[in-house]
Amino acid sequence: MKSAIFAAALALAVAPIVAPSSADAKGCLKGALVGGIAGHYAGHHAILGAIGGCVVGHHMAEERSKERATASAQAHHPTNQSNGY
Repeated sequence: MKSAIFAAALALAVAPIVAPSSADAKGCLKGALVGGIAGHYAGHHAILGAIGGCVVGHHMAEERSKERATASAQAHHPTNQSNGY
């Protein structure tokens, strides 16, 4: 039992080193935390809640990012410029 826990801990410790550095996890951690807590209280399904929360959190962060990019582009390039008349 102890060797299985040690192997799992070692795998989790080494995973960030081996993983590609270009991973984009915006919103995933916060969503996983909230989803894990909600899943735990809704029938001891913390893992499923964390997975679902990660997916939803990532999606919401991407939508926010797209909205901010659109708003920024519109702020830098206004379409309605007056001629001063």
